[in-house]
Amino acid sequence: MILYMQQEGRGIGLANKIKAYALQEKGRDTVEANKELGFEADMRDYGVGAQILAALGVKKMRLMTNNPKKIVGLEGYGIQVVGRVPVETEPRPENLRYLVTKCQKLGHLLNLKEKIFREPG
Repeated sequence: MILYMQQEGRGIGLANKIKAYALQEKGRDTVEANKELGFEADMRDYGVGAQILAALGVKKMRLMTNNPKKIVGLEGYGIQVVGRVPVETEPRPENLRYLVTKCQKLGHLLNLKEKIFREPG
């Protein structure tokens, strides 16, 4: 089963996400930009998704995520996360700062060190 919750821009909405992008172009990272606009680092609500899964009878699951808050949120609704499937791509110069920020400031579980410091060839 796949449940996709469309929560653009970490829950701040598309218009504010565009404003956050403008701040990022001026040097803020994604968390700093959201906070400067008056929002928490991540405004998404995972409770609705957990309630949908519980209503469908899901008791145990493997979760595709890099965000440990989603695991805690699901477990708070009595859904046991028995495995995590990472969602990773090869970092690129254009998104490396963003990915590092997600790890350092949001606690995301990304295996960046191995990918960043891999020897060429």
